[in-house]
Amino acid sequence: MLKWPFLLILSTAACSTAAAEPVRQVFIAGDSTASQYGTERAPREGWGQQLQTFLDDSYVVRNHAQSGRSSRSFIEQGWFDGIAKELKKGDVLLIQFGHNDEKIEDPTRYNEPSQAFPQWLMRYVTLAHEKGATPILITPLARRKFDHGQLLDTHGLYSQAVRALAERENVGLIDLNRDSMDWLRALGEAPSRDFFMHVPAQNQTDDTHLQQRGAVAVACLVVAGWKQLDAGLQEYVVRDTDCGARGTALSDRTTQANPSLVIHERDIAVQQLGPHGGTGGTTAYPFFKDAPATSFEFRKRVLHPGASIGFHQHDKDEIYYVISGTGIYTLDGKDHEIGPGNAMLTRPGSTHAIRHTGDEDLVLLINYRKKETTAP
Repeated sequence: MLKWPFLLILSTAACSTAAAEPVRQVFIAGDSTASQYGTERAPREGWGQQLQTFLDDSYVVRNHAQSGRSSRSFIEQGWFDGIAKELKKGDVLLIQFGHNDEKIEDPTRYNEPSQAFPQWLMRYVTLAHEKGATPILITPLARRKFDHGQLLDTHGLYSQAVRALAERENVGLIDLNRDSMDWLRALGEAPSRDFFMHVPAQNQTDDTHLQQRGAVAVACLVVAGWKQLDAGLQEYVVRDTDCGARGTALSDRTTQANPSLVIHERDIAVQQLGPHGGTGGTTAYPFFKDAPATSFEFRKRVLHPGASIGFHQHDKDEIYYVISGTGIYTLDGKDHEIGPGNAMLTRPGSTHAIRHTGDEDLVLLINYRKKETTAP
């Protein structure tokens, strides 16, 4: 009696499986800036090592990048063949070379930029097209080379060759050299050091290869560039890709009407009685109170034992967040016990109050929009 229902279930499952979207593979052909490293090489990582962390399981990253290889030696040493065996229709092939193609002292890797380099890169593009996959050319990651505060473009003609090939063959381009140079300039010479293999404990000072945080940052740039080529990719991206900086970042800073600020709470602490008719003593920290042209207020308020914020009605949105301590939050006629981790949103028209309970200070972060002022 169960035979036909059982077969129906199997048939339905088979149809569902067949209808499921196939997993797409993302192959990386590249050099040491993208390649995979074991834990024995930590903290060194290539950006390809972090690419999967940006994608859901609809994409599977196959990182074939190899340290020390140029577009020529990657093929001549057989690494290209491994990709050719696995690449299939619908897959993506990310192609990033240049660092080792520049090594004129090594004829097994060197490619002059105007003809040989794009000819070898074209082998990867052709393979992808033959397999029904999507090739994406990537200009080489910038080296962290500063001279008197100015970042040097060490790839020059090689980046130009990749751009020209992408335009000529109508192939997608992620301009990682441009984007990583913009990132490094905006980040600055000293802060950028910690993204590269400057590791005193290992006696390393390396401005080409990345530490983990650098690998994550560059993978983010790659995915951000990829999204510009394929708007549909966003559906499968699981991490924020708002990373890097515009090429105008340095000039944007110099033309700021109001500069950004860093302050410390010890310099702004104010002792106050409980606000809004509250009781007891509090300490207020009105961060950026005098900063011009800000649209919001951000404060820290410490209610010392026995203190309260008095009952009042709101005409704007306000958020409280509890850092430490305990209290009773009265919102629209109902009491709520609050403690570390609680967040409270008060909307226009609502009434609220807070009173301290317990033995330790009740510490709150407070954020609300400034009142709009009208001209007289």
